Amino acid sequence: MNRRPNPIDGFTVDPATIAYVGHDLQRPECILAEPDGSLWSADARGGVVHIRPDGSQQLIAQRAATSFGDAPDDATRFVTGTLPNGLAFARNGDIVISNFGTDRLEVMTRTGETRVLVDSIDGAPIGKVNFVLRDRRDRLWLTISTRVKNWMRAVSPGIVDGFIALYDQGRLRIVADGLHFTNEIRFDAREEWLYAVETCGRRITRFRAHADGSLTDREVFGPSDHGAFIDGIAFDAWGNLWGTHVMTDRIFAITPEGDLRILLDDDRDSAAGRALMEAFARDAATPELMLACGGSIAPWFASVTFGGPDLKTVYIGSLRATRIPCFRAPVAGLPMVHWT
Repeated sequence: MNRRPNPIDGFTVDPATIAYVGHDLQRPECILAEPDGSLWSADARGGVVHIRPDGSQQLIAQRAATSFGDAPDDATRFVTGTLPNGLAFARNGDIVISNFGTDRLEVMTRTGETRVLVDSIDGAPIGKVNFVLRDRRDRLWLTISTRVKNWMRAVSPGIVDGFIALYDQGRLRIVADGLHFTNEIRFDAREEWLYAVETCGRRITRFRAHADGSLTDREVFGPSDHGAFIDGIAFDAWGNLWGTHVMTDRIFAITPEGDLRILLDDDRDSAAGRALMEAFARDAATPELMLACGGSIAPWFASVTFGGPDLKTVYIGSLRATRIPCFRAPVAGLPMVHWT
C-alpha cells in the first residue's frame, strides 16, 4: 500500500532563513499565537509580552518582577522568583499561566490583573507546574514536572514523580502519575489521545483520553529514548508531532508512523551536549553542565508554536534567549483552542 507523501519528507530548516521576532524578552519559554498575527510570550518579569503584528511590544504584568534579570548567576536565575512557563487562552481571552517559579496555576487579564486558580492538590503543594492546556470542553490540563523544589536537582534518571492533573469546575485531580519530569502535553486533532513529554525519560508518552477526563492505554509514541531531553511539542495538520530537544537545541518531528526526523540541529553533537548526557546516565547532571549547553540560534529550545495567517510560521520558545526565532514550515500547524 503506497503512503501519501508527507509534507515534511526531505524538509530541513535552513538556518539562513531563520528570522527573529521581539527584543529584550526574558525567558520566552511558551508562545501563543492569534489569527491576527499577535504573539503572547511568557516573560520572567511576571507575565507575558504582547508582540503585535507591526512588531511593537508591551510587557503585561500585575507588577514587573526583577528577580530574573537581577539574579547573581544563571543557576539562581532559573530556579527562583516568578517564572511564567506554559500558557493557554481562557475562553474569555485571559491568559492562563503555569508558573514554574511560584508553583501555582494563575490567570491574568490582558491588562495585568492576576489571581491564583490553584496552588495545592490533596492538601499538599502542587509542585513544579510546567504547562497548561485547554480542551474543547473548557477544561484545563496541567503538567507537574516534579515535586522537588529546585527542578535542576530533579534532572535525574532516578526521580520519577511527575504527573498530569485535570482542573474542571474548580476541582483539581490527578489523572496520570509516575511520569519522568512531565513537560508539555498536546491533544491530537480529535482529542482522542493526549501526548505527554517526559523530559527526563527522553521520550513522548501518549494516553487514550476519555470524556470523563480519565486517561488509559499508556504507551510510548516514537522512539523509546531520544538520547536528549525533550521540552515542547505541537501537531501539524498532517499529524506530524513537532518538538524540541532542550539544552541540545534540536527541532524534530515524529511522523504518524512513529519515525523521528531531525529538522534542525543547532547542537551538532557538541562536547557540552555529550558531557551532559553522559553525566545524566550516571545520575551526575549538574547545573553547570546544563548551563554549558545551548546553541547560537536561541539557547535552550523550549516550545513550538505554529502561527501566522496560514499557520505555517513556526515560532520557537526558549529559556535563555531574548528574542524569538521563526521560520516557514511546509505544512500548517494544527489550530489551537482559541478564546471566543
